[in-house]
Amino acid sequence: MHTNVNTLFENLWDNYLAVTPSADKIHDLLGSTQKDDIINDHIALRTFNIEKVGLEKLAAHFLALGYTECGEYHFEAKKLYAKHYEHSDPNQPKVFISELLVEKCSPELQAIVTDMVNQIDESAVTADNFLYSGTHWQVSGETYKQLLAESEYAAWMSAWGYRANHFTVNINMLAKFDNIHDVNQALKDAGFALNTSGGEVKGSPEVLLEQSSTLADDYAVMFSDGELRIPSCFYEFAIRYPKADGELYTGFVAASADKIFESTNVR
Repeated sequence: MHTNVNTLFENLWDNYLAVTPSADKIHDLLGSTQKDDIINDHIALRTFNIEKVGLEKLAAHFLALGYTECGEYHFEAKKLYAKHYEHSDPNQPKVFISELLVEKCSPELQAIVTDMVNQIDESAVTADNFLYSGTHWQVSGETYKQLLAESEYAAWMSAWGYRANHFTVNINMLAKFDNIHDVNQALKDAGFALNTSGGEVKGSPEVLLEQSSTLADDYAVMFSDGELRIPSCFYEFAIRYPKADGELYTGFVAASADKIFESTNVR
């Protein structure tokens, strides 16, 4: 496992950027001249609730670097469970890790996912690079489509595996913008498509968090039976509001996160 939190995030970022070319353009659009005001609010990672690769196995990489568990979230319709983690240094990004509750899915999906996970070497899960190691298997485009019919989340995992599903611009820290609506308008004016599921803005000042996101980039994946262009990763934008004690809210809102998941939906 990594011993330096900054090194881990640099590797996660490089891996994310390789399949999310729009992220660099968004930095140019939103950042001021120095670009040092693009601060990452949080990243998100996906996995399956199979013991070998369950949420806790991914979290261990962050716990070893000074993170602690801070909240849990249930997504009944999507058959997902999630937790978020925060570092002792509040300037470090928060981490949101979700897992598919495989046993709640069809026997066909369970069989495909079990086969994928069986191909992961036990030692790989604790290796430095596991969180940005991609897939440890290869599936066919037909299998991808079969998963997609039941669970977009499972299909995305089959194609992309272990990597940051998204990074998040901290709007509170931007020099050029002070609200989410202006950020969204700038993105749309520049030709970026936003996730409109549940509205362009998820959340509100009343729940202390507003979020929006682009739709995931289309990127070519080589499956065992040929190439398909499918959604890769996306960029999220978040603004946090102060709690009664004046401190900014640091958690997540399940109803909003539920819609953010749909940023990777095939369209």
